[in-house]
Amino acid sequence: MHGFFLLLVSLLVVVATTLPSDAATIAQRWAELSGKNNWEGLLDPLDIDLRRTIIRYGELAQATSDAFIGDPASPFVGASRYAPAAFLRKAQAPHPDLYRVTRFVYATSPDAAAFMTTRPGSWSAESNWMGYVAVATDGGAAALGRRDIVVAWRGTKRAAEWANDLDIELVPATGVVGPGPGWSQPSVHRGFLSVYASKNSTSRFNKQSAGEQVLAEIRRLLDAYKGENCSITLTGHSLGAALATLTAIDIVTHGVNVVRGSPSSSPSNHTRTVPVAAIVLGSPRVGDEHFKKAFESTPGAARLLRVRNAPDLVPAILPTPFYRDVGVELLVDTLKSPYLKNPGPGPAAWHSLECYLHAVAGTQGAGDGAGFRLAVDRDVALVNKELDVLRDEYRVPAEWWVERNKGMVKDASGHWVLQDHEEGNLAM
Repeated sequence: MHGFFLLLVSLLVVVATTLPSDAATIAQRWAELSGKNNWEGLLDPLDIDLRRTIIRYGELAQATSDAFIGDPASPFVGASRYAPAAFLRKAQAPHPDLYRVTRFVYATSPDAAAFMTTRPGSWSAESNWMGYVAVATDGGAAALGRRDIVVAWRGTKRAAEWANDLDIELVPATGVVGPGPGWSQPSVHRGFLSVYASKNSTSRFNKQSAGEQVLAEIRRLLDAYKGENCSITLTGHSLGAALATLTAIDIVTHGVNVVRGSPSSSPSNHTRTVPVAAIVLGSPRVGDEHFKKAFESTPGAARLLRVRNAPDLVPAILPTPFYRDVGVELLVDTLKSPYLKNPGPGPAAWHSLECYLHAVAGTQGAGDGAGFRLAVDRDVALVNKELDVLRDEYRVPAEWWVERNKGMVKDASGHWVLQDHEEGNLAM
């Protein structure tokens, strides 16, 4: 009995030290915050719990950028710096014990192969690490009100991915979504589809496409937790937002979120639909009018909340005569922030994920007369992680998020060598 009491106290301590202070209301309102009613009545003014929810998922996407090895001198350029086991803690994601990473996701793209610059001895000449799948821990499930499965996609980092971004021809989304009642075969951005759906038999990381890896892991997790109340949440920024959008419709089109068996009060042969939500930031348009109709009309349709920064060029760069927005838009405006330089560094800052999250923390409405006040106490120093955008009086160095000594360490012989990753960082 004494041992059980200590275990219970320990669990409560772990939960208390890893959950946000708003956990109780978020747990009660999770379905509403995940778009059950398409976020009606929550956007203007921005509901405080939804504000925190968007930031939480945005930070899970930001972790993919923070952990990415981008230095071309590294043999591990294009990989994660950290292994899955303690990934969120190592990447310094807030509340790292809410989720555990269960799978890394890798992508390849034959259309951009000419832009893959690697050196002899590199970990892969064909693939890049693109994100991860995670599932709520027991403590996280208690705080979130359900067993949430998250897919976090990384934004553009490498030259090959820029090549994909610029490959804007619309092509049939074959294998992801097909024709249906009220729409013909949807077409999507060829570059985004290539990243999502391409395979490479010579790469041990991409015998399956990125999309296949994600769907297989979601199926596995839904089976593992089939007796629990589950949800699927997709998040990403920029290219990652586009990939999250493709993932959402891929899941519902192929019935991945329709599972047999339910919480113990229902018959074991009962089927139910696990809700799918995408919370994306800085997303370019992904597909045509038929894609929009399919996305919003497919049975068991995913809900998508698309956060757009008013001055950001990326969400509007693909022309509307050919491309259509999907989901519900939340408009924010970093130009209203008194914390940021004005004029600032321009398009890079307008599209920065950290600046997006700063705007979500402080937006007071979409109107021209709406002000800016940090309703969520999110550290303003974060906007300077990769840029020089914070006003000088805050005395935060520009571009301060760098590995100590860029990963160089002195070995036993006194020579400096590159050790910029931990063992297990190439896990599947």
